[in-house]
Amino acid sequence: MNIHEYQAKSLLAQYGVPVPKGGVAFTKDEAANVAGGLGGPVWVVKAQIHAGGRGKAGGVKVVRSIAEAREAAARMLGMTLVTPQTGPGGKEVKRVYIEQGIDIAHELYLGMLLDRATSRLVVMASTAGGMDIEEVAAKTPKKIIRVAIDPATGIQPYHARKIAFGLKLEGKQVGAVVKFIHSIYAAFTKSDASLLEINPLVVTKAGEVIALDAKMNFDDNALFRHPEIEALRDESEEDATEAEARKSELSYIKLDGSIGCMVNGAGLAMATMDIIKLNGGEPANFLDVGGGANKERVTKAFKLILSDKNVKAILVNIFGGIMRCDVIAEGVVAAAREVSLEVPLVVRLEGTNVDLGKKILRESGLPIITGDNLADAAAKVVQAVKREAA
Repeated sequence: MNIHEYQAKSLLAQYGVPVPKGGVAFTKDEAANVAGGLGGPVWVVKAQIHAGGRGKAGGVKVVRSIAEAREAAARMLGMTLVTPQTGPGGKEVKRVYIEQGIDIAHELYLGMLLDRATSRLVVMASTAGGMDIEEVAAKTPKKIIRVAIDPATGIQPYHARKIAFGLKLEGKQVGAVVKFIHSIYAAFTKSDASLLEINPLVVTKAGEVIALDAKMNFDDNALFRHPEIEALRDESEEDATEAEARKSELSYIKLDGSIGCMVNGAGLAMATMDIIKLNGGEPANFLDVGGGANKERVTKAFKLILSDKNVKAILVNIFGGIMRCDVIAEGVVAAAREVSLEVPLVVRLEGTNVDLGKKILRESGLPIITGDNLADAAAKVVQAVKREAA
């Protein structure tokens, strides 16, 4: 789950992370009131969307009067901001964040993320603050400092000092960054975050270290422990179909292809998408109905897939363990009848009650194509899409 910059800064401030004073606004008049309450002489008006690269797209404006703050907010609110992270469709700006201007001496980058390969939290830092870290990694990887934290010990002072010295900081700035890193580590671990980025982390001319921007992502599987973070979810920033799937306890991610996939198990779902691509097709989604899905959830999953107008065929791939093949078959048949299925449907079933499941499909009277195995099913669904396009 993602949250907005202003929400991330509020959360980080609870752990002692220094952030500029600011406030969120949903109208131009609210923006003017926030600016007036902060005091001047310089403010920054920032569009709030779940994407980076806002500054280059016109979503960040430095202003020097309350009137300018109102004008900047009026321009941003309602605009569609297109950045490298939004895709060509962009995102509509529905709120802005106004904060005090900072007297910046230089900009740095600081981030924390989980390294799945080593199962460790990694702190990354760079003197190339304010730039796209992906570009820095690609062109000047030596500018990125990486420090892995052993979960058995947690973060230690020497970890933070290594980062501070790597950023070429001196004097009291070293101590300030060490304290800063310990604070964001506490925020990261105690909130079950999966990503935290401060870009830029700024050193002011007075020697202070401040988070000028903040991005936080959270592990969806841990949100049951954090209802206060779950409450920060902005569904308007999420894909509508993905939000609907979450309410039905389905794991769904929309992709750009034409073959809808319904699978039980994340690993099997990934393998299904891989073999579709191996056969020359493109998956339209990742959809895991889970091991304990019932007929109603399967029907809902089917409808979600068909809500994507790009879907030209559907592949159902079920390995029945906890999930029985007859339950899947009943759900598929019920959904296909309810939505008046108009695209080819290929089904591969294996496992518990597979013969009963195949019997239900066979006797449904629907034009369902069965696959003997995953390779056969994938080849058949790709061919079906090609026939539809011919």
